[in-house]
Amino acid sequence: MRLNHQATGPLDAPVVLLASSLGTTHAMWAPQLDALAKSFRVVAFDHRGHGASDAPPGPYTIEDLGNDVLELLDTLEADQASYVGISLGGAVGLWLAQNAPDRFHRFALLCPPVNPAANAQMWTDRARQVREEGTQAIVEQTLGRWFLPEYAEAHPDEVEGIRQQLLNTPDEGYAACCEALSTLDLTPGLETITAPVLVVTAEQDASIPPETVIPLATTIPGAHLEIIENAAHLVTYSDADRINPLLLTHLS
Repeated sequence: MRLNHQATGPLDAPVVLLASSLGTTHAMWAPQLDALAKSFRVVAFDHRGHGASDAPPGPYTIEDLGNDVLELLDTLEADQASYVGISLGGAVGLWLAQNAPDRFHRFALLCPPVNPAANAQMWTDRARQVREEGTQAIVEQTLGRWFLPEYAEAHPDEVEGIRQQLLNTPDEGYAACCEALSTLDLTPGLETITAPVLVVTAEQDASIPPETVIPLATTIPGAHLEIIENAAHLVTYSDADRINPLLLTHLS
């Protein structure tokens, strides 16, 4: 599986992987690149079925998405890396932390879905809708959950950029990743995670509510929790000034 990716930063610096949310591409990490690339070899990638990555027919599983990341590490000839993931990327990170601990130094997981299978019907319904009507059918409601109204009004260009990423995501890739989430429950193995983990949740996240994320900090041994006040789901955009220092401190 070929994952499209963009690498920035010193060639000999420690590798940090950036894994994006459902329906976006590596371009969503633009607010973090300058800050992280001063100290790290930053590799932002598109999940399978997203952006310019391969998009085989679905359904996909979380194992598929996680193994894609491990193959990317092999392609980069990196024995180990640190990992930053948001939303879907956070779920993949939780799977990697449980199933490939020897390949990763530490994890930063932003607004990660831990047990999306609890809402399995919602995910399968969304997959069916996108296959029938395209990603345009879910764009506006998605943006409404990802950004607070005041941020969207003050930053129309940033919101438009994310809208275009959603619209350009292959319908099958988006739907197949929804199906991966519809069967996913990562709670049973959380106590086995040994890597240092930063967990971030947004106070007004309507996509992955804080009450579903906060328990990670007490279940994963030694995990550190940060709650971003007055923020919605896509905190990497709306609150980069608060997210970037957290990432730099944790990754260092």
